[in-house]
Amino acid sequence: MKRFLLILALVTVVAVPFLLRTKQTATGQVDETIVIITPHNEAIRYEFGQGFQEWYRAKTGKTVVVDWRVIGGTSEIARFLESEYVSSFQNYWTRKLGKAWSNEVQSAFANARLAKDASGIEREARKIFLAAEVGCGIDVFFGGGTNDFIRQADAGRIIDCGLLQLHPEWFNSEGIPQTYSGEPFWDKQGRWFGPVLSGHGMIYNLDSLARLGVVQPPREWADLQDPRLEGEVALCDPTKSGSISKGFEGLIQEQIYGEWARLAQETGKPRAALEMEAVRRGWERGLRLIQQIGANARYFTDTSQKPPIDVAAGNCAVGMCIDFYGRYQEQSANERSGATRLGFASPSGGSVLSPDPIALMRGAPHRAAAVAFIEYTLTMEGQKLWNFKPGTPGGPKRYALRRMPIRRDYYSAAAFLPFRSDPEDNPYGIAHPLVYNPAWTSGIFREMSFVIRVMCLDPHPELVAAWRKIIAAGQPAAALAVMGDLSAISYEQMLSRIKPVLTSKNKIDEVRLANELSEHFRQQYLQAAELAQASAR
Repeated sequence: MKRFLLILALVTVVAVPFLLRTKQTATGQVDETIVIITPHNEAIRYEFGQGFQEWYRAKTGKTVVVDWRVIGGTSEIARFLESEYVSSFQNYWTRKLGKAWSNEVQSAFANARLAKDASGIEREARKIFLAAEVGCGIDVFFGGGTNDFIRQADAGRIIDCGLLQLHPEWFNSEGIPQTYSGEPFWDKQGRWFGPVLSGHGMIYNLDSLARLGVVQPPREWADLQDPRLEGEVALCDPTKSGSISKGFEGLIQEQIYGEWARLAQETGKPRAALEMEAVRRGWERGLRLIQQIGANARYFTDTSQKPPIDVAAGNCAVGMCIDFYGRYQEQSANERSGATRLGFASPSGGSVLSPDPIALMRGAPHRAAAVAFIEYTLTMEGQKLWNFKPGTPGGPKRYALRRMPIRRDYYSAAAFLPFRSDPEDNPYGIAHPLVYNPAWTSGIFREMSFVIRVMCLDPHPELVAAWRKIIAAGQPAAALAVMGDLSAISYEQMLSRIKPVLTSKNKIDEVRLANELSEHFRQQYLQAAELAQASAR
C-alpha cells in the first residue's frame, strides 16, 4: 500500500503540469510558423502573437503561430546573432563553396566599412555574404534600439523586406515620417521600421519617498542625485541593454543643450561657434550626473524590466526605466492597491523619443509569414494594440501595453480617443521635445556605455563608499572635485584613445583598457573618501 501511494504521488507530480498547461494548437494543425527573437516582455508577445494570428487568418485563410525566442536584452541578442551568422557563414563558406576559413574572412564578411587596402579574399567574403541567403534560423528581430538595428543593417544581417514598395502610402509626413526630432523612424533602404515609439523616465514609489523625507517626486534626471536617495535608485547596466543606453544618451544630450544655452548667454557669441565647446562640457557634465546617480544606485541590473518591479515592491524608491515599463507598472500597482502608490515622470526635454524597430533577418526560413508580421505591426490594427485599453474594439485582449504608436494618423483619429489608454499623449504634439543630434554621441554610443561601466559599475563599491562619506561630511568641495574628476574619459579621450581601442580587432586591448580605467576610478574614489573623512574630523 505504501509503495502504491508513493507511485501515485509520483504520477501526480509528473501529470499535473501537463493537465494544467495552457491549451495550444497542435503543431501539425498549423499552416505557418515564424521565429521571432525579441527583448519584449510577455505582455507584448502575447498581444501581438494573438493579434497576428487573427489578422493573418483573415487575410490568408491560413493558421500561424509565433515561436518567440527570448534570450535577454538587445545587447545579448546582438551577440547571439553575430555568433550564429559567423557559424552559418563559416559552414556555407567551407562546405558549400569548399573554401578555407580564416580570420580575414571572419572579420570581413559582416564588415560594411572594409578598408581601402582590404585584401581580395576579404572583399570576396563580403560580396558572397551579401549575395547569399545565409541565415540563423530566426525570421524577425523585433524590439530594441535604433543603434542596434543600424549595426545589424550595416553588417548585412537584416535586409529589405519590401514594405516600402508594398505600402508607400504609409511612409510620409502624415503617416510615418522618415525622421522626427533628429531620430530616423525607418531605414531608407527598407531594412528596418519603427512600429512604436519609446522614451525614458523615472518610476517612483510614493511610500518610499515619504519614508526618505522626499516630498516632491522626481521630475528631472538631476533629481536622482539627491543624497536622500542614497542606496534607493534602481539602474540597468547600459552594456546589457541598448534601450537603457539610449536613455543615458538622452541625459547627456540634455546636458549638452544646457551647456550650449549657458555659453551663448555668458559669451554673447554666435551659437554655431560654441557648439563643440558645449559638446565637450555637456559630455562631462552628463557623465558626472550619471556618476552621482550611480553613487545612489542600489544596483546595476542586467535586465531593464527589473527596476520597475523593485520600485513597485518598495525595494527601491525610484528607478530609471523605459516609459512603457514605468506606465504599465504604475497602472498595475495602483489598480491592485486601489490607491496611488506609484508614479512615473519623463523629464521634459531630457528624453529622446526613438523608435523600437522591427526587421527581417537574412535567410529567414519563413520569409512570407515574417514579412506579413512586420506589415501587421504597422497596420492600424497592429497600431491599436500599443495603446488601446484591453477589451475595447480592436484593442488588446488582456494587457494594457501603454505605448505610443508611431503612425501620425493614429493620433489624428478622433474616433480612437475613447479607447486609448493615454488619450492625452501625442509624440507629435510635444511643445519642446529633445531634438536628437547624432553628430554629438551617435558615433561613440558603444563607447559611452563602456565608460559608464568603468566609471560606475566596476568600481561601484568604492563609488558608493566614497559618496556616503562625502554626504556624511557635508559634501566638501575638495572630495567632490576628486570624485568627479573625469579627465580620463573626457570627450577628447573618447575620440583619441577609447574609441580606437574599442573599434580595433584586438579585444585584449579593450579588456586591458577596461581594467586600467576601472582601477583608475577605484583609486580616485578611495582618495575622495579619505578627503571627506579628513574634513569631517
